[in-house]
Amino acid sequence: MWIKVAHFIIKYRRWLITMLALITLFMGYQARKLEVSYDYVEAVPASDEDLVYYKQFKKQFGEDANLLAIGVGDSALYQVDNFRRFTYLSHEISKLPGVKYVFSIANLQHLEKDPDQKQFVLQPVFQQIPEDQATLDSLLEVIQQQKFYSQQLLNAETGATFLLAAIEKNVLNSDERQHLIPDIQQLGDSFTEVTGIELHYAGIPFVRTVMNAKIRSELRTFLILSIVVTGCILLFFFRAWDAVVFPLMVIGIMVVWSMGTLSLFGYKITALSGLLPPIIAIIGIPNCVYLLNKYHQEYSKSSNKIRALSRVVEKIGLATLITNVTTAIGFLVLTFTDIRILEEFGLVAGLNILATFVVSIIVITAVFSYLPPPNARQLKHLRFRALDRVLTMLDLLVHRHKYRVLVGSIMFVIVFLIGMLKIESVAYLVDDVPKDSKLKKDLAFFESNFTGIMPLEVVVNTHKNRSATRLSTLQQVDTFETFLSDQPAISQPLSIVDFVKASRQAFYNQDTAFYALPDRRDQAFIFRYLKNTEASQSDSVQDDPEKAQVNLLKNFTDSTGQQIRISLKIADIGSNRIKTLIEETILPKAKDIFGSDEETEINITGASLLFTKGNEFLIHNLLTSLLLAFCLIAGMMALLFGNIRMIFISLIPNIIPLIITAGIMGVVGIPLKPSTAIIFSIVFGISVDDSIHFLAKYRQELKSHRCFVPLAISKSLRETGSSMIYTSVILFFGFIIFAGSGFGGTMYLGILTSLTLFIAMLTNLTVLPALLMAFDHGKGVMRRSTQDFVPLIEHYDEFYQEDEDEEIDLDKLELPTPKQPQEALDGQRGNA
Repeated sequence: MWIKVAHFIIKYRRWLITMLALITLFMGYQARKLEVSYDYVEAVPASDEDLVYYKQFKKQFGEDANLLAIGVGDSALYQVDNFRRFTYLSHEISKLPGVKYVFSIANLQHLEKDPDQKQFVLQPVFQQIPEDQATLDSLLEVIQQQKFYSQQLLNAETGATFLLAAIEKNVLNSDERQHLIPDIQQLGDSFTEVTGIELHYAGIPFVRTVMNAKIRSELRTFLILSIVVTGCILLFFFRAWDAVVFPLMVIGIMVVWSMGTLSLFGYKITALSGLLPPIIAIIGIPNCVYLLNKYHQEYSKSSNKIRALSRVVEKIGLATLITNVTTAIGFLVLTFTDIRILEEFGLVAGLNILATFVVSIIVITAVFSYLPPPNARQLKHLRFRALDRVLTMLDLLVHRHKYRVLVGSIMFVIVFLIGMLKIESVAYLVDDVPKDSKLKKDLAFFESNFTGIMPLEVVVNTHKNRSATRLSTLQQVDTFETFLSDQPAISQPLSIVDFVKASRQAFYNQDTAFYALPDRRDQAFIFRYLKNTEASQSDSVQDDPEKAQVNLLKNFTDSTGQQIRISLKIADIGSNRIKTLIEETILPKAKDIFGSDEETEINITGASLLFTKGNEFLIHNLLTSLLLAFCLIAGMMALLFGNIRMIFISLIPNIIPLIITAGIMGVVGIPLKPSTAIIFSIVFGISVDDSIHFLAKYRQELKSHRCFVPLAISKSLRETGSSMIYTSVILFFGFIIFAGSGFGGTMYLGILTSLTLFIAMLTNLTVLPALLMAFDHGKGVMRRSTQDFVPLIEHYDEFYQEDEDEEIDLDKLELPTPKQPQEALDGQRGNA
């Protein structure tokens, strides 16, 4: 079969190259249509009940993750000139397209009693911008008396405050957000430049926008670096520009195809799929290395370019296909995770890795059939002395000390298994950001002055109409809020209870002593005022959208009065502590307080909860995908070798690196999170490629040398060992460039992947041959030749025989050059 494939590629090379060019142009055109995804909770399956409830919550009460906060901790803000500029800043931000409204102390409104209409009316604290310091100070005292805003918008102890900008939903989930956030920052920078007051930015829209922009910038840099590093290594190994340019051409084609595939499937670029270009660039190179190395080996034997290229396809076509399949499996198993971003990433990566085989075997075979044959200098790497010494040392090691190699491996596994038990699974909202970055410092500002900025929502559903305004229900909510405010990681809660308290304070002419729930004496008066206020605001909100921000009766209860919303902000304490806080602290206390009424239902939702749950889903599904990849690759090995013993021998050297890496993570304290968990299934699929190439050559050598295992091991190490080292070095340096990332997740991805692949190279060059020396007698090959079932591996790398010349018509396959003097052909053979 593979002889026919070789004939077909060389015979129709022009058409095949043209076809690849047209497909690449089409994919490039499709890639132009790609959009960036800004979905925050996409890590949770669409069918998850918490996500379903969260969507219902947003439909009822609105977005909870659309607020951008700009904090100020400098007391110089309260100087009249600076406060005036802060007022202008609030006003200018509110005029930006995509900003729904802005809420700050500069446009603060408070309730006042209207005895004539028997209602409360909203009045701005600042009717106009203060002209002098005395006026400003007096109005600031009014704000400090508003207990409703204490620890919500103003820290009375430190004087810190912040501005809230609500982002429109259609902007929040589109590329327009990438323009709006910088525009807001530009206004803030102008304010800082004039006043000298530092601003602190936080909120999910800001954090995600900044991190996405940083990741996209880094990925472009890493893509360029990966190509440069890979090209330099190829040039060092092969000493020829054509061995650099055309493998990089293969990578360029596949990068375009991967982006085009995303567009064709209707996917958007996520933080995960954005990794596709550099990953494809790095993973696609080993194909070219094996093909070029084999081409040079075959040409050095026959001194005939076309025959050498034909035999490359014939000999390692199947093995290269299988290695691409195993690598693709490491990605394709992600499609079974029921998480959209993983499904998209796994499907596109897996399909394009399979396509890499087709592109690389066509480009390398077809293009090099047009190029001059390799000269003596380009073949020099086949006799690379340093590499030869390394392979000789490894050969002696596995022959003389095979049991020491195996015992040492077992000891390493035991030690690192102990370390693996120390791994913790945790993630943060501002994950992997350097501690000294402004983003991290700004988040610390909000946690120090306002406890946190991450939204968390509690919904109390009484299942009784109008029960939300009953005093008994409000008292229960007040007790629950008091408990929540005592928790160190939770901000002061905000609900209808606080609005009712503020109403009572307004009823008694802003006396702070009356900031409490009504008692039986004034309950009827205050609720009558609130009822009239609700009716009047329903009419006025349409004419004055700013009043919508404080229409708390609607924002914190549903239309039937059955549900009460309690809005919280929580510190970025990590997914584990958030889960513990919710499950072991908040929910038990809520059930204790509202437990007297069996119909009352407590639901906790919000972006923080979805973030925590999304992290759990990602890690669980990534580990499941690793197990699935293991099973599928084991099945592939069974199909290849048809021998249970060989299956274990082939898998053990590739499991050891995963255990060692996991052990290092546990000892060093690297947490298990999506960016680190994804490494294992991907690396397992890549590292097993070396085992396939080695075992394929080993089985062939057994047949050629009467099942003499030691000689088969030595010859396999000599021929495939160099390619294994070449590809491992390229993969190592290709992934290690990610260690320069400013994000911990990307940095760990680079370090751990490089480390695991390097260890896998060592185990495949030492543990694998040692296992074969110790446990494989080699006679199974001869016995299987009489059986009906012939394992796929037996089709691999047939040795050159005289009758093969009859199958390969060199006259038809030779390049149609105008003149090719016999002297030139003789010179080629002489140089070789």
